[in-house]
Amino acid sequence: MNIQDLHNDSKALSTASLFKTVEGNVTAIQILAGEQLKEHITKVPALLICLTGEAIFENEHGVKLTLTTGDYVNIEPQIKHWINAETTSNLILIK
Repeated sequence: MNIQDLHNDSKALSTASLFKTVEGNVTAIQILAGEQLKEHITKVPALLICLTGEAIFENEHGVKLTLTTGDYVNIEPQIKHWINAETTSNLILIK
């Protein structure tokens, strides 16, 4: 099994559930180069890990981080954030 096989390369943004528990879940995300995961808020703390590609994580507090293979960011709850893919990027979101 390979994370990249979960996604359709014709969609700008693709998500797939990897693992669910009573308390949380793990989601695979693929964002094609030049596309964006639009501004949104999470209700719970989350961890975003970049598996491949280059993506820019930003939030409403002015945080701007470039994520490449192996990089991660802790996402605070109730803070607007968004992600822009510089290159096609595969990410894992843990909530």
